[in-house]
Amino acid sequence: MDRDATIDVLNTLITINNDRIEGYETAAKETEEYDLKTLFAQFSATSLQCKIVLKNEVIQLGGDPAEGTLTSGKFFRVWMDVKAALTGNDRKTILNSCEYGEDMAKETYEKALENEDENLSLDQQAMIKAQHELLAADHNKIKSLRDALETK
Repeated sequence: MDRDATIDVLNTLITINNDRIEGYETAAKETEEYDLKTLFAQFSATSLQCKIVLKNEVIQLGGDPAEGTLTSGKFFRVWMDVKAALTGNDRKTILNSCEYGEDMAKETYEKALENEDENLSLDQQAMIKAQHELLAADHNKIKSLRDALETK
């Protein structure tokens, strides 16, 4: 197992959680819908918990935890779309944008589990799988809310 590669994998996951935290904090401030504010606060809290565990693991390995966000490319545009949707108060657009962001987070976790297993201990893999399940549950909540709008 390559310690630096392990730290890189964990830092990638920290970064995607930083993106979720920043995105959902922004979304919670911008929306006027109470149920979405509550949901976004819960999602932000989920990522904060994941981030803390990941940071502790990086520190335990002797590395420096990532501090920033991806704020480039597709993920940044997604959150800008969320902000624009919130400004227009279009619930379906908000949920579509959030689902896309959730897809990105889920995909990042899946790649870590599929491609980096040789750089992760069994305990680290279990931790990442558990976090992936939390994020998948958040994704499913967003998808369910969005799908409910389509049936109306």
